[in-house]
Amino acid sequence: MADFLNELFSLRRRTAVVTGATSGIGRGIALALGRAGARVVAMGRRADALESVVDDLRVAGGLAEGVRCDVASRAELSRAADLAAEPFGEPDILVASAGVNIRPPFGTLTDDEWDLTMAVNLDAPFLLGRRYGPLMTERGWGRIINLASQQTVRAFGNRGAYGVSKAAVAALTRSQAEAWSRHGVCCNAIAPGFVRTPLTRSVFDDPERATAMAARTMVGRNGELSDLVGAAVFLAGPAAAYITGQTIFVDGGFSST
Repeated sequence: MADFLNELFSLRRRTAVVTGATSGIGRGIALALGRAGARVVAMGRRADALESVVDDLRVAGGLAEGVRCDVASRAELSRAADLAAEPFGEPDILVASAGVNIRPPFGTLTDDEWDLTMAVNLDAPFLLGRRYGPLMTERGWGRIINLASQQTVRAFGNRGAYGVSKAAVAALTRSQAEAWSRHGVCCNAIAPGFVRTPLTRSVFDDPERATAMAARTMVGRNGELSDLVGAAVFLAGPAAAYITGQTIFVDGGFSST
């Protein structure tokens, strides 16, 4: 049975680059890919948090390195993308998880707020995909996983720029899939539901708000990081070889209601 499961899901001898790896969903995915056997290059802004996730990956028995980067800066992102390919070679797996969610009323959204949202949520996945995707095609194998959102398909109050960027991420994923899937590079997006992370702590600390969010799902509860990491490991591995161009909603059925 172990051999069968390894054939489907093992990431041994694969290298993954994960942005936004210092917190929340990105951190959870980075740790999960490492536990599945991948060598992980974690990318994030905060040096202390970056050191922490790399240490945790190593304690779990994996090979890991960290690259500090603010993905909102194209120059910094270009430098970091090259550095990320140095420890273990060019990556086989890219997970673009870094994101910002600025929440002013839509009519007061400034140019700078719009530009920052698009730079982090949309431009960075495009630029990293352009950097790594063609080399994946030359090797005949690759996985790109972008982080979308429930707001890919639904508007939420005071989150207009974020929703636009995440709808564009789904379109970007389809374009990447069209360009590279015939060469063995599968490109998909994960759209999480409302998940317990440091960014959502204020809601989970309010039982009434947390209960209201849970009631919007089919399963009747909010999400945990453990609900997401299995999807990421699956999409990153051999078993997902015929899945591409998709946005997979891991949201307890909220998107279907």
